[in-house]
Amino acid sequence: MTDLVGEDRKLVTLARATRARTGAAEGAAVRDRDGRTYAAATVDLPSLQVSALGVCVAMAIASGSRGLEAAVVLSEVDGVLPADLDVIRDFAGAGVVVHRGDVKGAIASTLTT
Repeated sequence: MTDLVGEDRKLVTLARATRARTGAAEGAAVRDRDGRTYAAATVDLPSLQVSALGVCVAMAIASGSRGLEAAVVLSEVDGVLPADLDVIRDFAGAGVVVHRGDVKGAIASTLTT
């Protein structure tokens, strides 16, 4: 398990709480360059499917954010979807730290876009 700094631990707490509250497949949270946080769960409707990380990025963009510092994705599935990493790169460029963990919040891996 990876040790996280305080602000990244906050992202884990937000992602975990959001996933648990909604019963979704995954929860995610991001911190933008201004320190604002956004948390979301997977959207899985017949007419709309968006990953939790995709919802977080959309929320950040809609709020006027100009980039991200870090992200957390909590899921039962190993790894972060390549499409989610593409979304982060498209919006925030390189250098965003992405932590992936299980639904209990134990971080299994960390990568940088």
